[in-house]
Amino acid sequence: MAKAKKLILVTAEHHPYHKQWLRMSNELAQMLGVELEVKIEDYVFAIEHGVTDEFGMAGLPQLLVELEDGKIKPLLYEIPLDSNFQLDFEAAKKLALEKLEKGEL
Repeated sequence: MAKAKKLILVTAEHHPYHKQWLRMSNELAQMLGVELEVKIEDYVFAIEHGVTDEFGMAGLPQLLVELEDGKIKPLLYEIPLDSNFQLDFEAAKKLALEKLEKGEL
């Protein structure tokens, strides 16, 4: 299992799902027993450490993890959909935990 040192949420307060991302990130940080750092519209950080598109641009929000070895890796950048095509933040938390557990970062 990849050991998380802290979670880093790079978000934008105007994003329609900002509050849900923030809540989910707080819950994950509590579950893992780590700090949550929130960066508002830090596109440079997101481009350097997060997921980018074919033009090198990063979309927000993104949840990243700083590992014990100091590396910063993307953890979540998309939220899965449920059977009604709604964002499923519970499934996203499970996915993040599975990625950490399996070391799929």
